[in-house]
Amino acid sequence: MKVINHTNYICSFFILLFFHSCQDKDITLINNKEVNCEIVFLGEASKHNYQSAEILQKYLQKIADVKIELTDESSQNKIKHKIYVGNVLDEDLLEHDVQIKTEDKNIIIAGGSDNALRNAVYEFLERYLNCKWYAPDVESIPNSKSIVLPLNIDYKYNPEIKTRTVHSKLFYNNHSFADKHKVTYEAFPFYVPQGRVHTFHRFIPEEQFYKSNPEYFALRGNKRLPTQLCLTNKKVLEIVKDSVQSLFNRYPESKVISVSSNDNTQYCECDNCKRIDEEEESHAGTMIRFVNDVAKQFPDKTISTLAYQYTRKPCKTKPLKNVLITLCSIECDRSAPITEKCTDFADDIKGWSELTDNIRIWDYTTQFTNFLAPFPNLHTLQPNVQFFRDHNTKWVFEQHSHNPSELFELRSYIMAKLLWNPDDNLHEIITEFTNGYYEEAGVYITEYVDMIHEQIKNHPDFFLFLYGDPSQAFNAYLNPELLKQYIVLFDKAEIAVANKPEVLTRVKEARLGVDYAVLEACRKQISDDFVLDQNSRSHIANFVSTCKAANITLMNEMGYSVDDYGKAYLKTVEVALKPNKASGKSVTLLTKPKKYANENPQALTDGALGGANFYSNWLGFEGNHLEAIIDLENPQDISTISTAFLQVTNHIVFFPEQVAYYGSIDGENYTKLGEVINKYPLNKKSKINDIQYFDLSTETSQFRYIKVKADNLKKAPYWHHAAGLPSWIFADEIIID
Repeated sequence: MKVINHTNYICSFFILLFFHSCQDKDITLINNKEVNCEIVFLGEASKHNYQSAEILQKYLQKIADVKIELTDESSQNKIKHKIYVGNVLDEDLLEHDVQIKTEDKNIIIAGGSDNALRNAVYEFLERYLNCKWYAPDVESIPNSKSIVLPLNIDYKYNPEIKTRTVHSKLFYNNHSFADKHKVTYEAFPFYVPQGRVHTFHRFIPEEQFYKSNPEYFALRGNKRLPTQLCLTNKKVLEIVKDSVQSLFNRYPESKVISVSSNDNTQYCECDNCKRIDEEEESHAGTMIRFVNDVAKQFPDKTISTLAYQYTRKPCKTKPLKNVLITLCSIECDRSAPITEKCTDFADDIKGWSELTDNIRIWDYTTQFTNFLAPFPNLHTLQPNVQFFRDHNTKWVFEQHSHNPSELFELRSYIMAKLLWNPDDNLHEIITEFTNGYYEEAGVYITEYVDMIHEQIKNHPDFFLFLYGDPSQAFNAYLNPELLKQYIVLFDKAEIAVANKPEVLTRVKEARLGVDYAVLEACRKQISDDFVLDQNSRSHIANFVSTCKAANITLMNEMGYSVDDYGKAYLKTVEVALKPNKASGKSVTLLTKPKKYANENPQALTDGALGGANFYSNWLGFEGNHLEAIIDLENPQDISTISTAFLQVTNHIVFFPEQVAYYGSIDGENYTKLGEVINKYPLNKKSKINDIQYFDLSTETSQFRYIKVKADNLKKAPYWHHAAGLPSWIFADEIIID
């Protein structure tokens, strides 16, 4: 473990305290390595309570380099001061209470439960002895020969958010680090392992029931599809109850199970379901009535369900007391607090809080399509957590990226701090972390964080989306001039710690967000300073190398790996450097695009190349084919044609079934040059996120016009979560030579 010593500061601190102790206003626990105290645990202490006493002993030894004796009440020595670990005064403490107080020149550290006592020990170490834990292997521990504390300590705290989860590997893989920040070890504590979220398909699998009992599933139009369940079908209710009972029997120690919709909005539209939803004035109506029926059978357990997308709006029926409403903020704009830019969600929280005090918030704090992209939302985290706290929320799950993402350690640190105390000072949290974790480089990283957040505030119309892309910000907080300023700040940060290899590594990891934005800016060739050229190969190599050294393996939640990104980027560089007779040439569309790339056909020949996200310069066609004609302006020898297509299966973006190429001299009479069949037909195991080049080589012939026709699947297949909805194809640069 890397320990950062701030000896001068701490010595000054303790000298000052020691001066006051001479006036008998303080407790001197250790004086010049002479121990004047012992740690006392209660005689009936549980294993967990004893471990809390050991934690205190361990860190006091780290501070003063002496070991304080650990003893139980019955074995106390006649030592001047005691540090009691446990509720020695037998006060009436609530389950989550932490208490730190001085009495008769002794210190009492207590908690209303085993977990609360451990929290109290870490709170004591941090609040009164200035211990800091920045990452699992980086902590700041004072170094002093003396430990002196004031006599008037009287601190008591009960966190308003009782269950605090930050979806970060830093906590899940390092339980002691999670303990220090008072957050859970997993995303779904207390839940049945196989019943955490989106469970309808688990209770009634399509593979087992759809063909024999289509009536169990949602009616969409005039057809039953296995997207959701029919919640007014009595047999469905019985099967779900039996499944829930079976899972609780298998995991009797679990307290919670989710009975919740699949991850799509294809709810049942049968007459019975529709009637209930109309009565309830919300699609949550059928859900809450159904979940209440399940919950009645398990009064000693908690049945969790989702207020998510189509079920987010509160209904009229009150959830039973053992029903946990998990309210999800997935649609919200992250450029400002929820109360400012996601007022419909804010209204829904208020509505649910009037129906129940059993609310769990599922919030989102990173860009899931681009884990490493700059995502300036830190200024929104505190007002959002405060708003959740103020509306009956006792359980908050902050869905960070789980895997490393932009400023991963800082984000994890901030979220844990705010969940423990929503009213803590955000600026001080950030500065404390950057100065501690990045040391001399911290001032520059803080300046970067401040600058990029100020810049997004200068663009009040910008929608900062969880499923967005850095390319959307190249006219805003990632414009060319700002990117150059960010580069300068990180250059200074690296120079500041150049002689500290471990800290330099942390700075390079923090820089990955800017490096990624620069790579994508070059892909889109946003200015003369950001282009794809021969140097691009070394830039992507450095990026991939830094990621590997930091054990960063994923670019997004769809499983798109850093290796995939590196290889695809090299392919992009290769494509960009190829001669292209279509470059900048006029494109005429015979079919209509939708929404993306400004629906501009010139996206196909503009030299700006698409990345792994459909926001990144891809031209999209929903439910229809792509048919485009490129005018080369005069007849030219043609031997190869290539078009790139994107696949993001969870967003209904599939590769075309095939792509056909045609040539013409006059623009009226076309000769078919050939077709390229999709090498990777869609199936349940298809790669979620991918790019495929549909390349055709043909005998050299002269043509002025080239037609490209890509065949869309038209609709998602029945087994897909978007069954029946129109599918997309996304095309990018057409390369002709």
